[in-house]
Amino acid sequence: MEGVIDALTRDLLTRHAGFDWTVTEFVRVVDTRLPPRVFYKHCPELTQPPVATPSGIPVHLQLLGSDPAALAANARQALSLGAVSIDLNFGCPAKLVNRHDGGASLLRQPERVYQAVKAVHDALEGEIPVTAKIRLGFANRRLAVACAQATEAGGAAQLVVHARTRDEGYRPPAHWEWIGKIRRQVSIPVVANGDIWTLEDYWKARTLSGCSDVMLGRSALADPWLAPRIRHWLQTGERLPESSWAMRANVLKEYAALQRQQLPDRVVVSLVKQWLAQMRQGSGEAEQNFQRVKRLTELDQLLDSLIVDEQHAAPA
Repeated sequence: MEGVIDALTRDLLTRHAGFDWTVTEFVRVVDTRLPPRVFYKHCPELTQPPVATPSGIPVHLQLLGSDPAALAANARQALSLGAVSIDLNFGCPAKLVNRHDGGASLLRQPERVYQAVKAVHDALEGEIPVTAKIRLGFANRRLAVACAQATEAGGAAQLVVHARTRDEGYRPPAHWEWIGKIRRQVSIPVVANGDIWTLEDYWKARTLSGCSDVMLGRSALADPWLAPRIRHWLQTGERLPESSWAMRANVLKEYAALQRQQLPDRVVVSLVKQWLAQMRQGSGEAEQNFQRVKRLTELDQLLDSLIVDEQHAAPA
């Protein structure tokens, strides 16, 4: 979720009950301890404890790297700044990240996953929890269980599993049944992730994986009310209406209003289009609006265009 889940996005997505916790974009760790400003940039919530969104939803700080000593030093740095949890990213499929020995590249050697988790766990001395996220493997699923067991052996308190290999990227389908195989081989809580776009997907992912919890990534951007709809359904058995284009457009306008307080309009235009592009998944109206506004360069013109369409919005 690099480049799309900043503090303002976390704020907007957690204003309605649905999420139990959130995770920052990854802090890239190479071979040195990073200065505090890097952590504050990725997780400005650190400056105002408790480390949470304005709605009170905890924010966990994520590290991505492969050098155990550097990861440990940066975990200690994050702890000193007030971090409430450290999440380790072994799932990023980006080619650039993998070429530089980060993210899913470590899944080819479970021992390296273990050493990374153990170094961070030992450095934190139990003061805050360590969690991890993996995929089902790099090129294949042969080491999926071994990598999961490596995170547990290293001291991870929880594991999120994206139900595809790195080479599968984000191509459907997600193999939720494989998360079930992993869950049965570890004793720590396992959270299912990948291709959960609807209530039906949510229930199928839970059923096939056996997990009681799921993580939403791209789908939370595509439909900011998916998590609240899931929560409402679990609590009441009632299915809320699908999110309308008017609801989605209003989120984009709120987002733009927050971003333009600190960024030039030209940058905000790109960010709004980026989020709108994510909303295209499963929404014909979002797709139509994206095609209509994608060449607009003036922020107010873009936002006015969204407002015009709101008057005629129908369920997505």
